[in-house]
Amino acid sequence: MSKTVFLYPGQGAQKAGMGKDFYENSSLAKELYDEASETLGLDMKALCFEENDKLDLTEYTQAALVTTCLAMTRVIKEAGLKADVTAGLSLGEYAAIAAAGGMKESDAIRLVRKRGILMQNTVPAGQGAMCAVMAMEAEKIEQVIAEIDGVTVANYNCPGQIVITGEKAAVETAAAALKEAGAKRTVMLNVSGPFHSPMLIPAGEELRKELGHVKMSSLDIPYVTNVNAKEVTDISETRGLLARQVSSPVRWMQSMEYLIAHGADTFVEIGPGKTLAGFMKKINREVKVLNIGAWEDVEKTVSALS
Repeated sequence: MSKTVFLYPGQGAQKAGMGKDFYENSSLAKELYDEASETLGLDMKALCFEENDKLDLTEYTQAALVTTCLAMTRVIKEAGLKADVTAGLSLGEYAAIAAAGGMKESDAIRLVRKRGILMQNTVPAGQGAMCAVMAMEAEKIEQVIAEIDGVTVANYNCPGQIVITGEKAAVETAAAALKEAGAKRTVMLNVSGPFHSPMLIPAGEELRKELGHVKMSSLDIPYVTNVNAKEVTDISETRGLLARQVSSPVRWMQSMEYLIAHGADTFVEIGPGKTLAGFMKKINREVKVLNIGAWEDVEKTVSALS
């Protein structure tokens, strides 16, 4: 049976001006941006729509991106587009859960604001690092870094693009070892911490406390979690999975393979940029991938799927 999946990007997709056209054209989108500003005590319009220095800081990025993705989702749902399942990369998983009915939009936005602060502040600046490894199989990367203490896989994005994470010196050592072992390229990432590494376990424990105060609701549709690349249908699993998610690898490639194996053939990326569409081209070129990042994309996507 054919299935449609709503996909939500992670940190790095943000850009100044994102969602502005939705705010200006939809009362539903405007309402969510205004609610987010009130909930967080931040000027979400200034943060998302204007050039500024805060948008790329983790503590602000996460709330801005989830607000934008969920504002777009409101418009898409109003236009009649429905998903059978959702998935989000790292931060995007919160948008995916809210879109699937598992938590209120305002709670998702508040949680990722807290998550961003915890991720930014748990490891002192300069102690951690991340590095993208190009054109090397995941198994080979795992073998090489298994010999180096303090470094693990952060993201399985797609074939040919794996990200490693951990202590700065260990990541630099691993990058050199991977080049020597045949990686085409290694690129140190401009990030503020060793995301998705065991160094962030304390952040996950703090986040678990925060999650305890959030009301979870029965899911309207399943979502796929980054932690084990499986569908979640029971919302009672979500708190534990989200607490683990900040320090465990993002199994994006495996999540997409799981969805395709279970009948998903249409993927709609919701949010700025086309990062996830780019990954999908390397994971499976047979499926249909559409993007909604601008106001005019809504009508185009509705037409393409009707």
